[in-house]
Amino acid sequence: MLDAIDRALLKTVAELEELPKGAYNIRKNGKLLDRHVSANINIETNEDESGIIVKIKPGTKNESVHIPVILSQAGLYDVVQNAFIIGDDAEVTIVAGCGIHCGSSEPEGHAGIHEFRVGKRAKVTYVEKHYASGDGKGRRSLNPTTKVFLAEGAKAEMELTQIGGVDEADRLNEAVLGPDSLLLITERVLTDGEQTAVSRNNIVLKGAGSRANMISRSVMKGNSKQTFYAMMDAQNKCFGHIECDAIIMDNGTNETMPSLKAGHPDAELTHEASIGKIANDQLTKLMSLGLTYDQAVNRIIQGFLK
Repeated sequence: MLDAIDRALLKTVAELEELPKGAYNIRKNGKLLDRHVSANINIETNEDESGIIVKIKPGTKNESVHIPVILSQAGLYDVVQNAFIIGDDAEVTIVAGCGIHCGSSEPEGHAGIHEFRVGKRAKVTYVEKHYASGDGKGRRSLNPTTKVFLAEGAKAEMELTQIGGVDEADRLNEAVLGPDSLLLITERVLTDGEQTAVSRNNIVLKGAGSRANMISRSVMKGNSKQTFYAMMDAQNKCFGHIECDAIIMDNGTNETMPSLKAGHPDAELTHEASIGKIANDQLTKLMSLGLTYDQAVNRIIQGFLK
């Protein structure tokens, strides 16, 4: 059922060395590979069979669901639409991610469209990793869309990581926050060679007392290019912050455009952005401890992307 390539991809994007305990849905090359539900987490195929609906019962605590996607079929561009309904007062971790293995000259890609509806006082932790491998020359693309709707008092923590190997990526994150809700997004992207990555973000702070914090960490190596757009739209008394930091190496390029829009006199919005290179004193310190130049660079990048 799972070959060596499948297992390597699952370990990288979902930290799975075997089938997980609890609820899971594993998709391979556009088709369901395996599925398991639990007493509090149900997974079913949606009506048009374009994806799944995951329902978390109200009051569920300390449970997780894994929904990784793996691709190794030449020429396949897989599009999936998933919905997540998290009941009131529930707490759940959702582990997603997509791994592509390209062994031919044909392109491969995946577009995961995920919509989260988080109930009152519920909390969801969403972990998503993207990665591509293989010796093939076909372009590897990953184009995720994430939509989040937070009810009163709800909380969402989202860790979005692109580890490497992806030739082109175009990400869209959208969120609407209800009263006293909290959204935390941390995005980490590493590109190299001729790779490109675009991240577009639109966060609407609609409810009174809502809060949002978006952090972007980007590393550009080779001739790669990254573009980051982020808009925070404050429509009530609220707080929002955007923080974007980038490290440029070799001939990499970066364009960062945070944007703030306040439509209420008690809205508080801030942003900070920095683009630069690795400091020489950091390299010198690590190399004095016995690391080579390349080892020191990799250590700094790994720390920056944590």
